[in-house]
Amino acid sequence: MKDLSQQDTRKVAIIGCGNVGMTAAYAILMKGLVHELVLLGRDKSKIIGEQLDLEHGSPFLGSTKILATEDYTDLKNTDVVVLTAGAAQRPGDTRLDLTKRNITILEDIIPKVIKYAPNSLILIVSNPVDILTYRAYQLAGLPKGRVFGSGTTLDTARFRFHLSEFLNLNPRSIHAYILGEHGDSSFPALFSATVGGQPLTTMKNYTPERAMKAYEKAKNAAYKIIASKGATYYAIGVVVAHIIETIFADTRKVLPLSIPLHGFNGLHGVAMSVPCILGRGGVTASLEIKLSAEERTKLYRSAEILKRAMPA
Repeated sequence: MKDLSQQDTRKVAIIGCGNVGMTAAYAILMKGLVHELVLLGRDKSKIIGEQLDLEHGSPFLGSTKILATEDYTDLKNTDVVVLTAGAAQRPGDTRLDLTKRNITILEDIIPKVIKYAPNSLILIVSNPVDILTYRAYQLAGLPKGRVFGSGTTLDTARFRFHLSEFLNLNPRSIHAYILGEHGDSSFPALFSATVGGQPLTTMKNYTPERAMKAYEKAKNAAYKIIASKGATYYAIGVVVAHIIETIFADTRKVLPLSIPLHGFNGLHGVAMSVPCILGRGGVTASLEIKLSAEERTKLYRSAEILKRAMPA
């Protein structure tokens, strides 16, 4: 197996070239993160148009080879495969409503990825991300840390943004996570949240009511955006680019990613978001941050909801 920590090929493949996949591709190119970008989907004629549109901005960007394809053999030597393929949320849908449709799509894709890119990391973005991440882990048969989902990274970014509004602080200075399901059973981990080493709960203007209002805004953001314009893609595209950047720079940043749990707070047999250390080889560890008794109960409840939603 090639050592991702030593190589510098920087080849990324995006499977699924709809709004999310192409926004992620655009964000990756704008940051100059990769040497080669593969766009893989079922409609090659459309993807060729996407390829050309992106290539025509190359004189103003870094040098990146872009390939439009429907052939999985083009995944050879890929470092990171990003899966955005699948049915999207419609107005009124929860993420769990997509389970059956997108599990079927995933079960067709993952064996092909493993056949042609057995050494890649696999980043799941399609929803329901936690269930798909766990199923991809089962299908791939890769070591722990090689398959993970974008999880609540976007939820957490939204949460920090809404906290910053009433705290009058830069969101980057707020260290507070949304954990559990990327969906309705998620919860804010406030017990251990900090700002500059100071407990979030002691900050001026903080109240539990304001914090929960910020959480509700973050949790319901996708529903509001989908009702308004039909889909969410800009922010998640930026999140994907940030994850790719974290991998290639080997920054070992802590992000709330969806991973299969192997004893985290006693949990097994489910994937959901917990604080993870991410680097060139994937997720190297998860951090069991301090949770209140109520937060731990919410963590277990979220796990049970996801387990019940997983297909037999």
